[in-house]
Amino acid sequence: MSRRRTHIAMIGVPAVSHVLPSLEILRELVARGHRVTYANDPAVAGLITATGAEFVPCGSVLPVAGNDWPDDPIAAMDLFLDDAVQSLPQLRAVYDRDPADLYLYDIGAYAARALAESQGRPVLQLSPTFVAWDGYDEDMAAALRALPGADAYRAKFARWLAGSGASTTDVDTFSGRPARALAMIPRAMQPHADQVDPGVVTFVGPCFGSRADRDAWTRPAGAGNVLLISLGSAYTKQPEFYRRCLEAYGDLPGWHVVLQIGKHTDPGELGGIPGNVEVHPWVPQLAVLEQADAFVTHAGMGGSSEGLYTGVPMIAVPQGAEQFMNADRLVGLGVARRIDTADATAEALRTALTGLVADPGVARRSARLRAETRAEGGTERAAGLIEEMLR
Repeated sequence: MSRRRTHIAMIGVPAVSHVLPSLEILRELVARGHRVTYANDPAVAGLITATGAEFVPCGSVLPVAGNDWPDDPIAAMDLFLDDAVQSLPQLRAVYDRDPADLYLYDIGAYAARALAESQGRPVLQLSPTFVAWDGYDEDMAAALRALPGADAYRAKFARWLAGSGASTTDVDTFSGRPARALAMIPRAMQPHADQVDPGVVTFVGPCFGSRADRDAWTRPAGAGNVLLISLGSAYTKQPEFYRRCLEAYGDLPGWHVVLQIGKHTDPGELGGIPGNVEVHPWVPQLAVLEQADAFVTHAGMGGSSEGLYTGVPMIAVPQGAEQFMNADRLVGLGVARRIDTADATAEALRTALTGLVADPGVARRSARLRAETRAEGGTERAAGLIEEMLR
């Protein structure tokens, strides 16, 4: 296609697990000569500007800084609606003067779709998690509508939508069914994948780039096997669980352990650290997984996708949100064992690891899914599809 300098705008929310999946796509679009702007909260500005995109500040009211999310799903959904209500005027102040040729948006950034539709511009959702399927309303949305507070939430959403300038006026369609979407997950992780409309959703798989110049990890000399333990970015305040992992895997013959504890756990809470364990607040997870033999994960979509992409067998210890569904999905694919936190004794964790790596069927299925996930195209394919929309 012609390399004219088109303006592509990405609009997101500041949850790191929602920001990271699309960054390499934006980096690739910048490298292809497009002007890319990205509207999000200043808290994640550093992640965005590193791609070469122009950062557009748009303050968010989502409680991501303290990870203070309500347990009630309707209350959590209401937070995203409140965020859309207050962010739409901020977006209009920028993009009504400087409209994009194409708007990309995160699943939680409702204001982005309203903005694009009000301007009559094409819009594309970049989904970091699974998408709706035919029958989704009956399977899941109906259950949400039965919860206390759901009617008031839907009425509030409808009032905002009516005054937003959006051309899509149905709440369920607007919030749950994009006009066009790229799913940045392995198709294997999608529930009812055969019931997803391929005319609307394209599975491009995890979108990684060449991180060799940015993220690196060196496997220690003499390490027989490597185990990564990581609960992602939002569920890391788990000192008791980490202590159980140290008891299970510390000094386990033939194993070197990489333990990521996040920024909310003090290493002093862990007690003595065995000699075969390295502890960090953060690690370049993909770089470690490329050299790992097993992965203890909370089964967030990012971690699950990286595990499949690298072909590493997993022990899934779900913590919240969709992670329980993801954990069961990984077990169903035959590449993981699930252990709930309450059941994650040192003995259970150790038994799961030894059984997992000794199973030749797990190794075969992990290798097959690794090949399938990489064949979905990732960053290059996603960027190509976005450029097709610009034609």
